[in-house]
Amino acid sequence: MRRKVPPLIAMFAVIALAGCGSSSSSSSPTTAAAATNSAKSSGSSSKSLALIQGTKADNFYVTMGCGAKAEAAKLGYSISVQGPADFAAPEQIPIVDAITAQHPGAVLIAPTDTHALIAPMQQMKNAGIKVIQVDTTVSDPSIAVASISSNNIEGGAKAADELAKEIGDKGSVIVMNEQAGVSTTEARIQGFLQEIKKYPNIKPLPTQYVGDNPAKAAQAITAVYAAHPDLAGVFATNVLVAQGVDTGLKTAHASKIKIIGYDADPTQVADLKSGVVSALIAQEPYQEGVDGVEQAVNALTGKPTQSLLTGLAVLTRSNLSSMSQYVYKSSC
Repeated sequence: MRRKVPPLIAMFAVIALAGCGSSSSSSSPTTAAAATNSAKSSGSSSKSLALIQGTKADNFYVTMGCGAKAEAAKLGYSISVQGPADFAAPEQIPIVDAITAQHPGAVLIAPTDTHALIAPMQQMKNAGIKVIQVDTTVSDPSIAVASISSNNIEGGAKAADELAKEIGDKGSVIVMNEQAGVSTTEARIQGFLQEIKKYPNIKPLPTQYVGDNPAKAAQAITAVYAAHPDLAGVFATNVLVAQGVDTGLKTAHASKIKIIGYDADPTQVADLKSGVVSALIAQEPYQEGVDGVEQAVNALTGKPTQSLLTGLAVLTRSNLSSMSQYVYKSSC
């Protein structure tokens, strides 16, 4: 997952049509409602799109925004990109509500909670806006016309296999995750814990939840290492968590512990090059942005839509130069 605000065009047509219906002596409430519905239908076919990121602080979502902007420009659409400072539903929901009031034709959204975002996203759908999920999802599949994501269960399994190889198939390992209730990282944990069972001499410790907060991740991994000196490896499920784990283990002078990160933020790539991180499971956020816009335009133009899985790659020091397309961007 991952995890960066110009306003969209307000739905003046709805206001105007509703106002005309109420001021005309010959118009009935039914006529006014029909005008409003007509305006919503017209708004949903507009050339205006929006991307609501999980958080604007994560280069995964910065890279996704770059792909979405490029594809929107290519197809002749405008797009607004914005997200909360933190990957948190209370911060994201007001943005969703504001975008719904502005009524773009379609919205790409990375929901920050599988349940808390259902109601605001349903309101968006009820307003006639096409909803496309990118990266993360809510538990109600009926809201979105398409969902774009990498195969996170597969990504977790790849992380388990790579970590097992790095630690010689023995020792304690731990998953460091952001927060419960995020579809992508929960799937990564599921894939990791399923795959690690193949290695009987590896003991998984209870998963730690540290929020999207590198400082908390650093403190948590330091405490885990103090309590479990046999700790051999860490799987960090996203960019900000991995950055915190890196910092914590550096502080603890625990260079023997192997880290598998998720995502290919420039900071993580630098750590990969320096040997702090043993490998990275990289997604294709740029392609997710491209695919999300394509599906949005399909929905607006009456073409079939489909949910898509983008690619994954295991980045190591030996293959990094040939896999540079997987490195995330800090700006477009």
